[in-house]
Amino acid sequence: MIFADKLIHLRKKAGWSQEELAEQMNVTRQSVSKWEGAQSVPDLEKMVRLSELFGVSTDYLLKDEIENVECLNPSEDISSLKRVSMEEANAFLSVKAITSKSIAYATLLCILSPICLFVLGAISETPKYALSDSVAGGIGMIVLLTLVAIAVAIFISSGSKTASFEYLEKEVFETEYGVSGMIKERKEQYKGTYFKKNITGACLCIMSLIPLFVGVIFNEESDLLLTVMLSVSFVLAGFGVVFFIQNGIIWASYEKLLQEGDYSKEKKEKSSITTTIVVSYWLIATAIYLAYSLATNDWGYSWIVWVVAGVLFPAVIVITNAFGKRK
Repeated sequence: MIFADKLIHLRKKAGWSQEELAEQMNVTRQSVSKWEGAQSVPDLEKMVRLSELFGVSTDYLLKDEIENVECLNPSEDISSLKRVSMEEANAFLSVKAITSKSIAYATLLCILSPICLFVLGAISETPKYALSDSVAGGIGMIVLLTLVAIAVAIFISSGSKTASFEYLEKEVFETEYGVSGMIKERKEQYKGTYFKKNITGACLCIMSLIPLFVGVIFNEESDLLLTVMLSVSFVLAGFGVVFFIQNGIIWASYEKLLQEGDYSKEKKEKSSITTTIVVSYWLIATAIYLAYSLATNDWGYSWIVWVVAGVLFPAVIVITNAFGKRK
């Protein structure tokens, strides 16, 4: 019995159509049709995959003289893989679409949180407004801490909503029939939006410097005007970050389900390490910012910590990735 006949027999015995087998093998239905029509033969990697799917030896598949099925016990790795259903995949994408907005705007709150402190501090330095430093600092800190507390609550709430899907990022899994095709189609449909939002976010971040130059042009000696312009810059940059974060979370949700990019089977371990380093990096940056600002009470200049952290961040990612590859 030739390979083509064996494949047809095994597929029908498993109760699969050509489309379902193609989905399991991550190939097109036409490829399966050619295999069964003896027009082509799978490569060695796919032959091994077929043997695992049907629980037979590769010798049985490759050697025409072997007529009797040589059954194998499915490997523990294959049998233990979690299978993601269509319902789970749709639920995950829906939750990510919702939480992406929440996380993006929570980040915006963190970026905007010191603006009140900046503006009131500048007002207190202007004699005609008769606002004391202590009142300005007190109100500013209350607003800052309130906004940060709201943002943290949103982060925690969003994390709890996606907690049940953490295995998609950390574990290797399989998808049921039709799931990968559905995700690929939705990802392809979103691709145009993905690039448009990234362009918009990049433009907003670049344009966020314009208000500072406008303030210098009109009156470079007015601390209040420059502070207001700096606040406008924070708003523009903040909304640019919103586009990046929301867009990135949605795109990553497709890659997680397809196990592509940073969420491929080979990169999942490294991705976990990278995530830990990124979270730790920004927590340390926040601690430095608050420690310096509270110790010196120099809130008008301590924001430079965020600029330095942002400049160093790409270098941290490059070093982390290089270390991961070397490992």
